[in-house]
Amino acid sequence: MLTRRMPAEAAEPARTRLRAAAEDLDDQRVAALVLDLAAEAGVIAAWEQVCRPLLATTRGDNAAGIAVAGALAEGTRVGLDAFRRDPGRPLPSAGVLLAGAEHETCCLGLHALAAALRERGRGCLHLGPALPWTALASAVARARPRVVVLWSQSPATGRAHRLVRFRRDFPGVRVHAAGPGWTEPAPPFPPRLTSLGEATAACLAG
Repeated sequence: MLTRRMPAEAAEPARTRLRAAAEDLDDQRVAALVLDLAAEAGVIAAWEQVCRPLLATTRGDNAAGIAVAGALAEGTRVGLDAFRRDPGRPLPSAGVLLAGAEHETCCLGLHALAAALRERGRGCLHLGPALPWTALASAVARARPRVVVLWSQSPATGRAHRLVRFRRDFPGVRVHAAGPGWTEPAPPFPPRLTSLGEATAACLAG
């Protein structure tokens, strides 16, 4: 089930272990903890109840804090990317393309979404952060996905009017805005995806 949750008494100790590993600047231990947590609790619960809240409260307010935040983010990315990944036996992309909006460099949410799809035996074409709109259009024309999920972390990159224009150019593709950076698209554009469960369901639908 997409809505399976961890008990609160399990989520808090998991956050504590991850925080301690990040404060030790041990990104490899962070990755191992994230990998184990995803295997035990499921990717959606691990992300929504442990990783995302911890990332949101780990502030890089000084030099030491920036290093801790970096270790946490990098370890989380590596752990999510390692989850159920076998480069020798890739899963079919199943018509799903993930990318960061132009100039958007923070796309951990897409790594979580890719991991959640692999958990369900589905692959995706993940093109990474900061994909220029022209490159996205070229990729969609070549790969012909049925679903595109674009991530924006900051209002500086979440330009809803660009999404509306992109959807008009590719009317046969379901285009979803994900991440907190987007200004709310105008109807009839689909509402912004606000959770990993919603994003996973949107990719699996149809």
